[in-house]
Amino acid sequence: MKVNKWTVGLAAAGLVSLPAGLLADEATKMNQVWTALSSTTISGYVDTSAQWNFGTGNANPARYSYAAGKADGFNLNVAKLAISKPLDEAQWAAGYQVDLLFGPDARSLNTLLDAGDQAIPMAIQQAYAALRAPLGNGLDFKVGVFNSIIGYESFDSYKNPNWTRSYGYTMEPTTHEGVLVSYQFTDWLTAQAGVANTFGPVIGERAHDPDYGRAESYKTYMGSLAFTVPKDTGFLEGSTLYVGAINGLRNRSVDTDNATGKNVTLPLTDTHLYAGATLNTPVKDMKVGAAFDYAWLHAYDTAHTYNERPWEWNIAGYASWKLAEKWSVHGRGEYYRRSEKLDDLPNVNKYYLLPPKAVECTFTVQYDLWKNVITRAEFRWDHAANGEQWFGGTDAGNPTRKNQYILAGNIVYQF
Repeated sequence: MKVNKWTVGLAAAGLVSLPAGLLADEATKMNQVWTALSSTTISGYVDTSAQWNFGTGNANPARYSYAAGKADGFNLNVAKLAISKPLDEAQWAAGYQVDLLFGPDARSLNTLLDAGDQAIPMAIQQAYAALRAPLGNGLDFKVGVFNSIIGYESFDSYKNPNWTRSYGYTMEPTTHEGVLVSYQFTDWLTAQAGVANTFGPVIGERAHDPDYGRAESYKTYMGSLAFTVPKDTGFLEGSTLYVGAINGLRNRSVDTDNATGKNVTLPLTDTHLYAGATLNTPVKDMKVGAAFDYAWLHAYDTAHTYNERPWEWNIAGYASWKLAEKWSVHGRGEYYRRSEKLDDLPNVNKYYLLPPKAVECTFTVQYDLWKNVITRAEFRWDHAANGEQWFGGTDAGNPTRKNQYILAGNIVYQF
């Protein structure tokens, strides 16, 4: 005899009666459901800011990720809702992760749930099934949409030393749709390898296109190695070194306000190399870091009348020092170079790109006064090192300044 959940609920409240054995069977099934739900966690954050760009006229801001539309005002950057079931210790373990984003930075990620013209966009940051197979130390899989495996900084700003993003992050992919495999050889060595549809981040995009000579089997490939300094090695214990590479097709129509700053209508193949390190120092609670990104690009049209191989690279240094329980300071400096051939890509306004040579320095003070809240004040300086005017002005494409200075406050509540 099958009994619906409404009847079971009435029986539990004492309003109807059921045979004891039947009620026990239904209760067992309900307990199994609650047991499955008990391991599910819900978390997230609300990320807000206020920003002042020095001077008048900000039609041409520095084109680092998620900078668009934030000058001279208050901002809801993004709200995140994460639902997950982490892998347990079982040999055949399974779980999942779903990260949903709401707000302007969700549009920049370019994995939109809406049609792209809503006032408050929504997007998927991650949505994957997590699996473990009992091979060796355990082979872990992510199947679906997952964060990129390279980069010093994260989409989630509170995880980064600074609120604004680096040029290196701006060069990097954000998410991929495919399969990622991870294996921990030892306590100090972990490897990852994966295959995805494209360089990302558009969900459902395909790289094959007969007009450009790409077969249906054309995919994006990635791999990385992470090294952790083992125990009993002095102050360097726990320091990390990371290297990775990704090769694949960027999406062919990139919004000028997204992570790349490019508006390219041709296929753009990207071979991206990354190396980064975070090192503990002899100074208590002080860490330093470094990151290097290199991208070798290939853009061409159907007739191969345009066939260029521009490049870009960036090197960045980081320092973080926890002065007290709630006080910390963070600094970042970086130098960016790119090929001026990027200026010649069809349908590209060069001022939507970073300058051919650029310097950036950021200083951040963090004070966590409230529980679950991160509060930061930040000063950032961007400089077009090629001597051209690249920032400011009142008209897009007509900048008037070589330097951009911003002062910002950032408050993030985590739940």
